[in-house]
Amino acid sequence: MTAVRNWAGNVDFGEERVRSPKSVDELRELVRSSEAVRVLGSRHSFNDIALSPGIHVSLDQLSQPTTIDRDRQTVTCSANLTYGALCCALDGDGLALGNLASLPHISVAGACATATHGSGDGNPNLAAAVVGLELVTGDGELRVLSSEEEGEAFDGMAVNLGGLGVVTRVTLATVPAFSMHQNVFEDLPVSTVYDCFDEIMASAYSVSLFTDWRDGCVNQAWAKHRLASPQPPADEFFGARPAPTHRHPMVELSADGCTAQMGEPGPWHERLPHFLLDHNPASGDELQTEYFVPREHAVAALRALEQLGDRLAPLLMMSEVRSVAGDRLWRSPSYREPTVGIHFSWRNDWPALRALLPVVEGALSPLHVCPHWGKVFTLKPAQIAPQYPRIGDFRELLHEFDPQGKFRNDYLNRYVLG
Repeated sequence: MTAVRNWAGNVDFGEERVRSPKSVDELRELVRSSEAVRVLGSRHSFNDIALSPGIHVSLDQLSQPTTIDRDRQTVTCSANLTYGALCCALDGDGLALGNLASLPHISVAGACATATHGSGDGNPNLAAAVVGLELVTGDGELRVLSSEEEGEAFDGMAVNLGGLGVVTRVTLATVPAFSMHQNVFEDLPVSTVYDCFDEIMASAYSVSLFTDWRDGCVNQAWAKHRLASPQPPADEFFGARPAPTHRHPMVELSADGCTAQMGEPGPWHERLPHFLLDHNPASGDELQTEYFVPREHAVAALRALEQLGDRLAPLLMMSEVRSVAGDRLWRSPSYREPTVGIHFSWRNDWPALRALLPVVEGALSPLHVCPHWGKVFTLKPAQIAPQYPRIGDFRELLHEFDPQGKFRNDYLNRYVLG
């Protein structure tokens, strides 16, 4: 049988346990008659969050139309739709989303369920745009939820870690379409980053810093600006020099799959992500980790990681630093406070990485660190739980929507249910 694995290949879901319903009614019956269910999205998570002790549900054949409500300024789409496909449809109607992740290849529901994010001081994670959900609960009931009707409880539903049910449709708030450009700068002195971190991150609509934590500089800074009209490329960025040509975050790789740089104006959905939808951004032969710390601890976290540069080097491919605005979502790492996300792309060597991650986490633990829910980490549940004051309320939601525990797995048992 053909293996069904995640993008990195480190999680095997078992081809024989994957079901692909073709209608909502078929999905409802499948859930109702199953003992344990988890949903597979774009399979870009790197840990066991989607791994089920029972069956796995793929929504790839459950296609539903995308609808726009101009009065409410919302769009409703299939849960399995990728952001890239959704953005093309929105832009054609003169609409946009305020924020996107670096990859347009990920599914809407999966990205929101794991609090996946983009970058920008004013940009919360993708789930903050969710104003409605349609999902199938453990008893096969189809429930339609909205922020208007559910009130505060809805703040616990968008970042749901797959625990409330099978999300079939998602409704997102939109904004008018806009144009952007981006420039890449090289060799930003790390001393300047420490001295001017807030100014650097506030200097554009979205800023990403790419570094290997060595040599006293940030390798690349990507600055993305909203535009009212075309502008020439900037010739200076806090002492960093403009890249002479289009760049991939890992300079040795081709930039063909990256969104256009060099100040070239373009639509929002072709500048906010780092990578193009019609290109594979990498081989997938890597593991990814990401940690969040409160914005007030950002520089302390960067200094701590720089001290580990030589220890990180044998496994590290590249690291990215981004800012994330605060939100009201119970399971978001940015709940009620802005954070900085520190991402790592690692060589695919889990035994070596499993030994290294506690060192990284130990350096960040005094700074109230939280992990990205969809990436690998070794933090203990007791270390994570105190960062989420609404964990008790979220547990109550899980029991309300799934009293039989059909959507629970080892991951939820470890990090939510204790």
